[in-house]
Amino acid sequence: MHEHEFWLAKLFNDHLAGPASAFLDMIGVKHGDRPWTAWLVMELLVVAIIMILVAMLRSSLSADKPGKLQHSFEVAYEFLKDQARSAGIHHPDKYVGYFGTVFIFILVANLIGAIPLFESPTMFAYVPAGVALCTFIYYNFMGLKENGPVKYAMQFVGPVWWLSWLILPIELVSHFARPMSLTMRLYGNMFSGEQVTNVFLQLTYLLVPVIFMALHVFVALVQTYVFTLLTMIYVSNAVSHEH
Repeated sequence: MHEHEFWLAKLFNDHLAGPASAFLDMIGVKHGDRPWTAWLVMELLVVAIIMILVAMLRSSLSADKPGKLQHSFEVAYEFLKDQARSAGIHHPDKYVGYFGTVFIFILVANLIGAIPLFESPTMFAYVPAGVALCTFIYYNFMGLKENGPVKYAMQFVGPVWWLSWLILPIELVSHFARPMSLTMRLYGNMFSGEQVTNVFLQLTYLLVPVIFMALHVFVALVQTYVFTLLTMIYVSNAVSHEH
């Protein structure tokens, strides 16, 4: 029955099914006898990898002699800050923490699928949907915080008051469609890339898989950038005072 179960999920289900089932029962979530799924264990693995990287970075921080890991994070920070500024955010330092979190999580989640015997958690719709929902909540919260409820609400009715009855439903549909758009874009590209790579791995083990794995890495990088850039644009629109 479980011969096609992902090996890491099988390991968790064989040894940790009890605690997971108890937790799911406590919060009222229905589950089977093997509650650990591939996307969940891979997502936990991604989080663990990021935590280890951050711990390594924190233990080696130095203003005088920064190491390669610190340099890498500093370059990523400056890149994200410049991109946020280009997206129209006047004070990107206030938001780059969230942008960096999204960027690093999606990047590691996408790239881990290029490693044999592992799968990208972003090829399962639940993971992109979770990040997209966080982004939706974040940019709306920051918009309310920066502009106040009244001014932020005015963004949804447009500059011409007598057309508000037409603009309001269009804006609401547009905003509520954003999580779905972010989810489907990331999920669709990562799922299709994973399937193509797996097909060619089954056909041959030499040159062709290397090419498609390189393509998988390229798609992973592009989708990470696109998701983060769209997040920046949504935040920029939400916190703008010019509406």
